[in-house]
Amino acid sequence: MFISIKGRLDKMIELKNVTAGYNGIDVINDISLELAEGNNLCILGPNGCGKTTLLKAIAGIIPVKGDILIDGKSIKKMKRHEIAKKIAVMSQISTIYFSYTVFETVLLGRYLYMKGNIFKEPSEYDKAYVEKCLEAVGLLKLKNKQINTLSGGQIQRVFLARTLAQEPSIILLDEPTNHLDLRYQKELIDHLNKWSKEEGHSVIGVFHDINLAMELADSILVLDSGRCAGFGKPEEIIANNLLNKVYRMDIVGYMIDSLKQWKSFQS
Repeated sequence: MFISIKGRLDKMIELKNVTAGYNGIDVINDISLELAEGNNLCILGPNGCGKTTLLKAIAGIIPVKGDILIDGKSIKKMKRHEIAKKIAVMSQISTIYFSYTVFETVLLGRYLYMKGNIFKEPSEYDKAYVEKCLEAVGLLKLKNKQINTLSGGQIQRVFLARTLAQEPSIILLDEPTNHLDLRYQKELIDHLNKWSKEEGHSVIGVFHDINLAMELADSILVLDSGRCAGFGKPEEIIANNLLNKVYRMDIVGYMIDSLKQWKSFQS
């Protein structure tokens, strides 16, 4: 079972006319949406449209014009550690790893709760919580393995466990399935769906692969040149051919062509 975190509000996150960028140049402009608990949002759009910039804005990494509310509170009024207790960022995996064990890697996700000193002996509660996170992703038996001895799919599940150990309300994903084959991509999406649906959390992810986005999304935000080109349920976004216009290609045809390969991993 995934770890339950109680006390969620129905409206988990709200973006109000969010504009953000770098060095005085706006990359995203006037983005507004609401996301309820238990719902997953996938952000789609061509390269350079502002997807990663929007994630950074939601995470509080870059300043914004407009506002972002988490459980009804503006991130502008939250300290860094408060935001980190609400939002965890799971980035692309790297090919370089420190020589930590699986357990030690996941324990890094507990730094917010270890009284400011991640080098001290963790509490029994922290240890137990890490084991629960590893059990949730099916890796408890590998807790003493060195992380650099694992497969790519196992490593990504370790990173997911580390993200869960942070006890977030919301997980942000930036192309999390890069470097993973189809089986491991599906495993990761399944774990994320289980976490969000069974425990009432939310996932917000940036994807290049539209099929993966459709597997995870309850809602889809389509960006084009930094602006909202569409926001709605996946079937609505597909039905009005919005993706064809934004990507300037036959998206439905692409999805049909790749669906057989993806579905072969569903059983």
